[in-house]
Formats: sequence, C-alpha cells, structure tokens
Amino acid sequence: VDGLVHLWQGLHVESIYRANAFEAVRSGARWFSMLSLGWAIARWTRSRPRSLLDNTPLRELLGRYLDMDRIEAMLEGGHLRALALTGSSYTTGQHVTFFQTHHHVVPWLREQRMAVQARLTLNHLMASSAIPFIFPAESLELDGMAEWFGDGSMRQSAPISPAVHLGADRVLVIGAGRMKEPEGRRVGATELHPSMVQIAGHALSNIFLDALAVDVERLRRINRTLALLPRESRSATALRPIELLVIAPSRRLDDLAGEHQASLPPSVRALLRAFGV
Repeated sequence: VDGLVHLWQGLHVESIYRANAFEAVRSGARWFSMLSLGWAIARWTRSRPRSLLDNTPLRELLGRYLDMDRIEAMLEGGHLRALALTGSSYTTGQHVTFFQTHHHVVPWLREQRMAVQARLTLNHLMASSAIPFIFPAESLELDGMAEWFGDGSMRQSAPISPAVHLGADRVLVIGAGRMKEPEGRRVGATELHPSMVQIAGHALSNIFLDALAVDVERLRRINRTLALLPRESRSATALRPIELLVIAPSRRLDDLAGEHQASLPPSVRALLRAFGV
C-alpha cells in the first residue's frame, strides 16, 4: 500500500503524456490543420493525427510497475478469482470485456456487448484507458483478427455487469464523478455560447460518468425488489442481491482540475488555450 501511495503522490503530467513544447506545438498544429483543411492535407500527406496527446510515458510507467504475467500466478494460487478489462471496438462497434480466470465462466453476449476469455497484457490495459481523441487507440486480437480499441467506458451501458458475471456478490465502485448533483444546484445561463471544449467535456461526461450512475441506481433497485420477494421466489430467479459500496468525489473533478491549471507545463497550457480552455 505504501508503494501505491508513493506512486500516486509522485505522478506528474510528464508521467502520463509527452508535455514538452515541441510535442504540444506539433500535436496542436496537426489537429488545427485537420479541422481546417483536413481533407486536402490527409490526401496530400497520407497521414492523420492519431490523438491529441502521446501517452507513451503512461505505457512506460505501467510497464515498470505492473507485471501482467503475475496475474496467472495469482489465479493459480487462489489469491484472485478473476480479472477483467473492457474496451470499445472502433472496428465493429462492440463493447468487449476481456477476462482472465481459472473458474468456469461462460462468456456472455448481450446487445452490442460481449465477453471473451484472454490472457491480459499491457496492451489490454492501454486500450481500456485510451480516452477518445486524447489518447491513441490500441490494436488487440479478437477471434484471430486485429481490431482497434478505445476506452472501455464507451458503449458500456452496464459497467458493474462484468464483475457480477464473474461471480462477485460484493462490489466496490470507485467513481470519477458524483453519482448525482446536489439538490437545488442550478447554474444560470450565460450569454456566451459554450466553447468547443465545454461541449466536448459534456459529451465525454455522458460517455464516462452517466452510465455508472444509472447502473448503480439499477442495481440498488434490483436489491430492493429482491428483498420484497419470499425466499422461495428469490431462489427461482437467476438474480441475486449484490452488496454495493460506492466511493465518489464530493466535488466535480473538472472544478478541482481548474484550480490546478496553473501547475501544468507552459506548453500544455498554451495548447489548452488554443482549444478554448
């Protein structure tokens, strides 16, 4: 635990993505050119920007601290029942849960959601955290064919579902946003049109945060319904009560991030200003 705390306390922007002036200027120039004359430039240069930021430092950081091969030993020793990472396929549009376990688990298939058993690697982890537009997609093999994957929160309508499918009866949910807004909190409209960054942030919040809050509410409703049923009726259904503990920030993370904007490297602040932040 001390090592984990030390790691988090030592994280900086440069630990996650390249933040030097050259990279910021090059990345910003590519995106602005694509947004303005992208069709012509793409045809002329046969190149397209893969993402706004280069997250190679994140891959190097995870590679130093995580031994993905150790997962197999933890499963064999009974210290771990199962582990799953999720990703959204840009190739097929399917949301895929990659899971590794020694227990008998039938891969599930739902509308636009599926699960496959796989030996998890650093590539799966990078794909699961590839925030759209911000970080590049990752190529993973699925059924013998390569597909491009992005962040697992995309098209994930039931974020708690993989844990339940893998046998969990107690779930700890750590959210990146508040599960609900405080009562009475309304911000008056302004005369200024929302910036592109505000609109993009709202869209990303819909991708990453809203589905989790809805799934938490759904699970609690199922628990309440099961509690009303007689024991005989509960045993006749495949549903089972799930203990749920939710940890979520009491403040909006974008508000907290705004308070520390001045701590970002000058090159990154310049890039953000160019996008209207």
